[in-house]
Amino acid sequence: MASPAPAPDRPLVVGILNLTPDSFHDGGRHGDFEVALRAAEQMIADGADWIDVGGESTRPGADEVDAQEEARRVLPMVAELAPRVTVSIDTRKPEVARRALRAGASILNDVSGLDLPEMAALSADFAATVVMHMRGDPATMRQHTAYEDLLGEVCAQLVERAARARSAQVWIDPGIGFAKTAAQSARLLAHTDRLVATGLPVLIGASRKSFLGQLLDLPGTEQRLVPSLAAAALAWQRGARAFRVHDVGPTRQLLDTLWTMDRIGRTPA
Repeated sequence: MASPAPAPDRPLVVGILNLTPDSFHDGGRHGDFEVALRAAEQMIADGADWIDVGGESTRPGADEVDAQEEARRVLPMVAELAPRVTVSIDTRKPEVARRALRAGASILNDVSGLDLPEMAALSADFAATVVMHMRGDPATMRQHTAYEDLLGEVCAQLVERAARARSAQVWIDPGIGFAKTAAQSARLLAHTDRLVATGLPVLIGASRKSFLGQLLDLPGTEQRLVPSLAAAALAWQRGARAFRVHDVGPTRQLLDTLWTMDRIGRTPA
């Protein structure tokens, strides 16, 4: 299935399907294949443009999963969903990316930002690549939050990493929460327009993340739906056009409302 084109107007909603026991919000919820499939089907019904399938948690402090186990988790789901909806594979590992491509994934989502040359080479076989900004890895990224120029450094690294990608379409993701403090994540979100100014389409992944909990004193992820929707609205109004979220239905409704109002506002009276 072809990748969605960068939307000059209607926003894209990317549903998160974590097939992991330890992801920060939904870890363990989708361990059973049929439960996970029903969750994916609900995302499709709720208007997901594509579904991002991952088999390794990248939350701060998470342990690495070996490629064989990661592939075992994700490949059956990729193969099941690919005939129905665009599927991205969320992985840092070339072996997993290669096997997911054969199973039907058409988008590569690499949180390491194509750190490995083999991943950059593999991106040529995907219709699209999402390049994310991160320093270190999930186990060490909390130690890498010192920036002299946060916005400038993040934009520069994303442009450099995007140039490595060989897909026809490349998205950039600032990596909210990845090697960033809560305040830094909020600053990046508020300045999404700086990312848009690179000329590359921007994907934002702020859904249910800890920076929202820290800023608003909401320790539980279940309390963060409204802040997540507000973050998506803010990023949309500053030019982001794809949104990776846990809550597809509410986000679809929110963004379609903003999109419709924007279109009406641009229509001559």
